[in-house]
Amino acid sequence: MDQLLHIIPRGIAIGALISAPMGPIGMLVIQRTLSKGRLAGLFTGFGASFSDLIYCLLTGFCMSFVTDFIDKHEILIQFFGAIVLGAFGLYLIKKNPTRALKTANLPPATNYWTDAISGFFLTFSNPLILFFIVGLFARFNFLQPEYMVHHYIVAYLCIIGGAVGWWYLITLLVSRLKGRFNVRSLWLINRIIAGLLFVMALAGVGMALYDFLYPPRA
Repeated sequence: MDQLLHIIPRGIAIGALISAPMGPIGMLVIQRTLSKGRLAGLFTGFGASFSDLIYCLLTGFCMSFVTDFIDKHEILIQFFGAIVLGAFGLYLIKKNPTRALKTANLPPATNYWTDAISGFFLTFSNPLILFFIVGLFARFNFLQPEYMVHHYIVAYLCIIGGAVGWWYLITLLVSRLKGRFNVRSLWLINRIIAGLLFVMALAGVGMALYDFLYPPRA
């Protein structure tokens, strides 16, 4: 039960944080919600969430091969994860989310399934997200060597649940504020997310330094 309490909130947070930055897929979800309705935007987010899940599975699978390395270099990995999150936060601050829409040159979708497929491939075309996922996994100390199969199932269900929940909230907000929605307000969203990532990065660096200076006694 303690392991599930460790997994569930972290999995939901990881799923939401992977989806939260307003890059091309975020702009596409908002565009389709405004022009075609909430379900079109929501299905686009579903496709993106499935792509994120695949990258999370790849990350977890690769990490399972280096369990011994993780155990021996836990401080280094925690520090690296914090640096990755901080770098991504800096990237969000410098990035103009309204320009991302120009990169989403996809053919108009004719139904919800093509919305989902286009969302999947737009997200899947950015393998650099793997570095962000590795940083999140390391920062949250998400996967443990002692986990059983059912723990991993719950973990990945929580990740996709967090991602889908994020798109549900975004499409709900956009559809409710459709008449007053200003795309440039995404600057504020990106800065809030970047600030959260900076806080997590600083906490990770602090914990890594503390563990280095005051290692636990055997």
